[in-house]
Amino acid sequence: MTIAFTFPGQGSQAVGMGKALADAYPTARHVFDEVDDALGEKLSTLMWEGPEDRLTLTENAQPALMAVSLAACRVLEEKGVWLKREAAFVAGHSLGEYSALAAAGALTLADTARLLRIRGRAMQAAVPVGEGAMAALLGLDLAAAREVATEAAQGAVCQVANDNADGQVVVSGTKAAVERAVEIAKTRGAKRAMLLNVSAPFHCALMQPAADAMAEALAAVDMRRPVVPLVSNVLAHSISDPDQIRIRLVEQVTGTVRWRESVQYLAHHGVTRLYEIGSGKVLSGLVKRIVTGVEGVPIGTPADIDCAVVALV
Repeated sequence: MTIAFTFPGQGSQAVGMGKALADAYPTARHVFDEVDDALGEKLSTLMWEGPEDRLTLTENAQPALMAVSLAACRVLEEKGVWLKREAAFVAGHSLGEYSALAAAGALTLADTARLLRIRGRAMQAAVPVGEGAMAALLGLDLAAAREVATEAAQGAVCQVANDNADGQVVVSGTKAAVERAVEIAKTRGAKRAMLLNVSAPFHCALMQPAADAMAEALAAVDMRRPVVPLVSNVLAHSISDPDQIRIRLVEQVTGTVRWRESVQYLAHHGVTRLYEIGSGKVLSGLVKRIVTGVEGVPIGTPADIDCAVVALV
């Protein structure tokens, strides 16, 4: 059995995330403490007690999701499940790429927390509230969604932000253009087309100021070669060179998250099980819609860890 470790993106956060890990394992608690120290605030308290609206803020949700993923990874290591030995690849959805790189030893935990705080703030600040939007076009394939986005743009920005699975494509851009895309998609056979409750239009050209901020931030941190290759969001194939990883992380801010193709790439390279490390089960659910013969297994609770240890050690 060939496996990959995958790491969730924004939207998988929930009040209480990681609390069971921290209560059960001192190793996990240490991860949350280290993230708190790196950020100079008690992010862990916000994660465990809320309020939800503050946790959902991009600048908080991104480092919080990474913290849960890394806490689970550290506990797995403590129990004898080593990423370098067990996994052929790592991959992460959007911010999850940073979690994947931290888990694979390319970035330190503290640097990753600070990078995600910068990323979250820069992405939120890139577009004034109310001027951008995102929409899910359900039931359309990538080619059809691109045609809808192109027609809807009309000189503004509207582009594919996430190609998550067959029939699950998200577009992003200026509010009016995305609203046009929703209406056009309904005439092109979409089962559903709906605006998403997001705070900014992620993964589109409007995010260029955030991409510039991340280029500066990434240039200032030490990045090592990951112990296993990273399947890049924007390339949908694996890379390991730190300079290339930096470039692709910057491109990712304005580019499409090619998750469907990334999972297909993993399957083509013999991966039969994707362990989703961290909060939620979104990526595990998507696997079923992308390829056959590949299993998605979430690892985010002490019970999940026990099952993984039995399977892998």
